[in-house]
Amino acid sequence: MIVICHSFLVIPTALANSQIKEIKVSLGNSQGELRFFPSSLQFETGQQYKLLLDNPSPTKHYFTSKDFADASWTRKVEAGKVEIKGAIHELELKPGSTAEWVLTPMKSGKYELHCSVAGHTEAGMIGKIIIND
Repeated sequence: MIVICHSFLVIPTALANSQIKEIKVSLGNSQGELRFFPSSLQFETGQQYKLLLDNPSPTKHYFTSKDFADASWTRKVEAGKVEIKGAIHELELKPGSTAEWVLTPMKSGKYELHCSVAGHTEAGMIGKIIIND
């Protein structure tokens, strides 16, 4: 039983030590466009990523993709001087703010991305996330 428990502890440590690939995503832009830049993101299972999220627009936006978050292991989210650990399903970025989401996709698939602010999804603030094996 101790050996089995120990093996579960090794997996996150191994993931935490892998080389991190950075992906920048802007939620909107300074002209107020309701889009993600880029709107299509691709990941590989087992690879660690740092999502560098920023909101240069004059309104708040959400990075919402619950199924993608559930298919990934989150190491941490950093925003300002705060570090958050645990399950993450959506991040709210106020105007001018930034956040870093360090994660490792664990399950391949296609996932929807949207901004859950009222009217933003309908206006086209959507995207897709693909996790490949």
